[in-house]
Amino acid sequence: MPPEIVHTPDSLLRRPRYLLWSMWRDLLASRELAWRLMVRDISAQYRQALLGVMWAFIPPIAMALGFTLARDANVFTVGETDIPYPAYVMFNTALWQTFTDAATGPVQAIIQAKPMLARVNFPREAIVLAKLGEVGFNFAIKLILIVALFLYFRVPVGWSVILAPVALVHLILLGVLVGVLLAPIGVLYQDVSKSLNMVMGFWLFLTPVIYPVPTEGAFGVLVAWNPVTPLLTTLRELATTGVVSNPLGFWVVSGATLVGLLLTWISFRIAIPYVVERVTS
Repeated sequence: MPPEIVHTPDSLLRRPRYLLWSMWRDLLASRELAWRLMVRDISAQYRQALLGVMWAFIPPIAMALGFTLARDANVFTVGETDIPYPAYVMFNTALWQTFTDAATGPVQAIIQAKPMLARVNFPREAIVLAKLGEVGFNFAIKLILIVALFLYFRVPVGWSVILAPVALVHLILLGVLVGVLLAPIGVLYQDVSKSLNMVMGFWLFLTPVIYPVPTEGAFGVLVAWNPVTPLLTTLRELATTGVVSNPLGFWVVSGATLVGLLLTWISFRIAIPYVVERVTS
């Protein structure tokens, strides 16, 4: 017999144990639906594109080529990088794309699922899990490019590379936190989805993707306070040199991400019913 579910007008925040139990229950119950949604979205994504999975490779390659040519032409000056500059930009761009997909995916998915949210009662976590699986699938494709560029540029890889997936998971979870936080607002206001790409573009400018981490000036302070910076740099360093330059920053951001993700998940569950009611009324 499945457990009996009783709906009351009381806020779930007054029953934290029941709230956490229901969150875990719905997370487990959403796995099959999340899988079906993920397969559907991945199939549609690559079936409707002429170049298919090549789109996972094109942005990092194009960005590395463009910035390498600009640097060689002295358009801008970049300091010393741990690995050859084209590999540096290509690897960082692949990581940044993964973070961006994790941040924008939940917002876009919830907005697209608005009609289904209003008509069908199902665990909302399935939508986020489906996008999370899609992010993992896309990164697995990018991993082919990363391995190829490591071989081509003869980037040395140490034993610390086995720890890189830990940093990758934390980077993706930070993106999911941003996406889940913005998703309910995005359903109500189109400004969120329209401005998200602009915000991510500015965020990229503050992230050491095409340049090493600066240590001086106001810009260096902004980059240092960027939460993506310690996660991305630690992931790159674990995969290459094995020397982590900012372990404290990594664990502070990782801990804040895990706590923030739990709080954001709670707010998402509480807010979504009201948001759906408002957009359908």
